[in-house]
Amino acid sequence: MSEAALPLSLPLSLPETAAAGGFKTLFADLLSLRQAIDAGSAALIADFHAGTALDGQDCQRLENLAHYLVLRRHDIRPLQRRLMVEGLSSLGRLEGRVLPTLDAVLASLAPNAGEISPFARPGEEAFFAGEQALAATADELLGAAPAHRRGRIMVTLPSEAAMDPDFIAELVRRGMNIARINCAHDDREAWLAMTRHVKAAATALSRPVLILMDIAGPKIRTEKILPEKKGKLQVGDLFRLVAEGAPYVDDEVRTCASVSLPEIVTRLLIGDRVRYDDGKLEGVVERLAPNEAIIRVIRCKTGGTKLKPEKGLNLPDTALGLSPLTAKDEADLRTVVECADMLGYSFVSRPEDIDLLEAALAKAAPRLNPLGLVAKIEHPDAVHNLPALIACALHHKRPFGVMIARGDLAAEIGFERVAEMQEEILWICEAASVPTIWATQVLEDLVKTGLPSRGEMTDAAMAARAECVMLNKGPAVADAVALLDHLLSRMDEHIFKKTPMLRALKSWQD
Repeated sequence: MSEAALPLSLPLSLPETAAAGGFKTLFADLLSLRQAIDAGSAALIADFHAGTALDGQDCQRLENLAHYLVLRRHDIRPLQRRLMVEGLSSLGRLEGRVLPTLDAVLASLAPNAGEISPFARPGEEAFFAGEQALAATADELLGAAPAHRRGRIMVTLPSEAAMDPDFIAELVRRGMNIARINCAHDDREAWLAMTRHVKAAATALSRPVLILMDIAGPKIRTEKILPEKKGKLQVGDLFRLVAEGAPYVDDEVRTCASVSLPEIVTRLLIGDRVRYDDGKLEGVVERLAPNEAIIRVIRCKTGGTKLKPEKGLNLPDTALGLSPLTAKDEADLRTVVECADMLGYSFVSRPEDIDLLEAALAKAAPRLNPLGLVAKIEHPDAVHNLPALIACALHHKRPFGVMIARGDLAAEIGFERVAEMQEEILWICEAASVPTIWATQVLEDLVKTGLPSRGEMTDAAMAARAECVMLNKGPAVADAVALLDHLLSRMDEHIFKKTPMLRALKSWQD
């Protein structure tokens, strides 16, 4: 056989060159990483199983999640660049297939390194099993995606939808796949009417439309405000929160708010941060007295911020110790079980919170189909405990997904970190084949004014990586649904999760 005919995959008979030595080192380093993942994930997998066996696919999902978590304890950036130079996978898109990716790269490295990989090269079915599992779990929770796009569109219904079936029909016609009913507003009668209108529109248009009902959880909000009509707060100003009773002002503190729950005030400590209305104002607790806290404004909108009733408060440094399930929520579960396909669960942050909800659901009337569960990730503890939340949900054998509640999340962890956190949530969920819902202020300007901003168009395009995108209510929401329908279908041609699809481009062609 001539030298030119030597198979490229069999260099073992050739003298070891500097290049071959480089391959050897690269192979050894990658093998060491693979072995570290095997060793480090065993305890995690045991914790996830919690002494109970799971079905085959759920077991594989948790094992891959454990492998991913251990992998991300390592800084593999130098290894990635060395792999790229050799034309091999940089490991940058392995969320749904950690060991299959490592095994495939080891199998490709082995001949050039003069080694035999101890791990077989995975076949195509095994390599893409995580993608298939994610598609199946997304269909189970969110319903089948339309033929022309992978992502579903969810729309929050306004109160007026209870009396306007044509409004809901138009949303369905434009592309809505899931109707969201927020149980923090309206009542059972209105929710039943909305449900009837959604089902009627779905039947009339021959389009499946699911319903998510979002239970309210504990309301952490302002109530009465003094002064009622004026008084914008500026940086450096003081304002008072009172735990109980009527708000009051004095010569030093000219703005005061009562709150929905006493714990919002009584558990504050000096130095704790308080954020108002999704971060439109931030202050720090300066003084405490019985039944009240005095807060100094350290950040607010240009021109000042006015306190208003029924606006959210976030306390990122304060352990409130609130149950995510209130007496109102337990009463509302009757309607949720009767009407909804899935339940949105606010303030969930620990596995015990899921167990608490399951105990309440066990008292409800039986259903033909299991009620899906969507955990709203809106607090740092929920981010930290997300793997444990996923494992707990899988044990309860209920269709499960995660909503990235970016508004509350930003107010809790700070605006500068929310982009990073939404990426980490997407990665963790993909590793466990858990569908995600991209929520909060998507196309907000378009929904409210009829004209989108450039920045929100880019944000909506990036939302295509999730399995569902949520729009809030507003006068132009039907136009936003139509735009998002088109945008998501276009983005599907370019990207799947973190993987560019590289379809043929025509923008620069003659």
